[in-house]
Amino acid sequence: MRTVGVDLAAEPKKTALAVVDWSDGVARVESIRLGVGNDAIAEAVLACDRAGIDAPFGWPDAFVRMVSEHHAGRLPATVGLANREGRRPLTKRRTDLVVQAATGIAPLSVSADLIAHVALRCAGILAELGDLGVDVGRVDGRVVEAYPAAALRTWGLVSRGYKSVQNRVTLGELVDAFLVAADWMELGAFQTICRESDDALDAVLAAVIARAAALGCTALPEGGDRDVAEREGWIHVPTAGLQSLRP
Repeated sequence: MRTVGVDLAAEPKKTALAVVDWSDGVARVESIRLGVGNDAIAEAVLACDRAGIDAPFGWPDAFVRMVSEHHAGRLPATVGLANREGRRPLTKRRTDLVVQAATGIAPLSVSADLIAHVALRCAGILAELGDLGVDVGRVDGRVVEAYPAAALRTWGLVSRGYKSVQNRVTLGELVDAFLVAADWMELGAFQTICRESDDALDAVLAAVIARAAALGCTALPEGGDRDVAEREGWIHVPTAGLQSLRP
């Protein structure tokens, strides 16, 4: 099995892509690239079995309805937009609420935060992949929505404080802890870049989450949540420890 992980940013400059080969009892990082554009992402996805992209795959249903009604001049004056509490349903997807309840980590709002720029780029990438014949279903397509912070929390590893220039010590410690917990992972020549760039490490983690999704080791929406998730997107949070992903 070969998986791809993408730490997507609004622009290629901060985007990282990792390719991991899972065979012979080892997960070997074949490559990590920084400054990755859409074409390189599409090429990598086409050549892999499963991919994970760290980016929202959609917007809240309530937000989409509100924008559509506002655009058409049909927004009721009774809509509660005067305060934060009234606007909250417009800012959180169902998957965001599920992840927060399960892990205590609140994903950024795709409709009320700068991550919306990342989501817009992601929507374009998914459209391009769809045109190339890739299954881009937002729940269990070839590409899944990854959220490294939630995965790290589930695996009992540090999930906060490693994503800044001032915290490179913490980033290095996280790499050490990850390699102990996932003793089947070989970063090889790419260990240094994972210690220097949280984007690179998150790309590797997204590739590991893609492996978890491929093995059926992530939580999926239940009941009516599936229909919602097919529109809004669904964050794949691992349901088992790292040892369950051993090749």
